[in-house]
Amino acid sequence: MPFEYLSCPRCGEKVKSYRNPFPTVDIIIELADGIVLIERKNEPFGWALPGGFVDYGETLEDAARREALEETSLRVHNLRLLGCYSDPDRDPRAHTISTVYVARGEGSPKAADDAATLAIFTLAALPATLCFDHGRILEDYRRLKSTDAI
Repeated sequence: MPFEYLSCPRCGEKVKSYRNPFPTVDIIIELADGIVLIERKNEPFGWALPGGFVDYGETLEDAARREALEETSLRVHNLRLLGCYSDPDRDPRAHTISTVYVARGEGSPKAADDAATLAIFTLAALPATLCFDHGRILEDYRRLKSTDAI
């Protein structure tokens, strides 16, 4: 495992610093007429699920709720775990591990924060290209939804 040594600020002892993946969350927000996707304001540009990095001291569930509200202005409830996605190449910026949730959205969707725009899509009419591994995530969602497993 790659690491480097840092010095303890108190005692000066060498401390290993490991290079670990970053924890992230993504959330599939269900509305009556489809699911919410955002068009990213920052690189990599394109359509994506709402989501982002987990803050220090924050639970995964709270991070998913926060990201949903920040990027879509929607409050979410009935949070369910879809799965974890850990391909080291899933995000071109860094090695991330995403925990993906499904939830019901409440309110009026409006793009904010990292979202340039947002739109509601049916599973039959998703954009041809999605950022990261969100196409795979939505295929898993579609499969589980068809069997009432989620």
